[in-house]
Amino acid sequence: MFIRAYLRASTTEQDANRARSALDTFAQGHGQHIASYYTENESGASLQRPELFRLLADAKPGDVLLVEQVDRLSRLTEGDWQQLRATIKAKEVRVVALDLPTSQQFMASTSNTAADAFTSRMLGAINDMLLDMLAAVARKDYEDRRRRQNEGIAKAKAQGAYKGRGIDKDKHASIMALLNKGTGIRETAKLLNVSTSTVLRARDKANATA
Repeated sequence: MFIRAYLRASTTEQDANRARSALDTFAQGHGQHIASYYTENESGASLQRPELFRLLADAKPGDVLLVEQVDRLSRLTEGDWQQLRATIKAKEVRVVALDLPTSQQFMASTSNTAADAFTSRMLGAINDMLLDMLAAVARKDYEDRRRRQNEGIAKAKAQGAYKGRGIDKDKHASIMALLNKGTGIRETAKLLNVSTSTVLRARDKANATA
């Protein structure tokens, strides 16, 4: 069994590797080990996640995509989630999440008996339904948090107390230094351990002030 672990955090201020020990312990508890790790700092609400799609490109039928929680995989809109799910199904990759017990059947060896095959198929169908449900819950949580954040910003602006998030000038300078040397956006993000969206913001701001 080839297990590929996916670790994601939304910002560079968060540690995407935080869950690594929990995933290692989980795999070991099932008599397995994790063969490779794919780590990135990107929003779960975006399909622009190079490491996730590198994992899927590397994957072979029957491989396990292991995540700590379903929301590490998706906070996507329904359309984007279905697009990602279609890619996962086409690759015949099995998603296992620590917060989705029905998915953990995929960590066990496959039995050849008809009864076990039927049970596995039924559990697989239930797991797919729950995976879709948790993805929908993750998206709603994301939208609710964004709404509350925007409401707070609007209130602060009305009171004249909103100053916005400061810009890390040193980080932006490092980004532009690499971009000006011809380094690609994804490679720049990887070298500086930032998200591609951070690189794009720095580039756009530099272009606007040029």
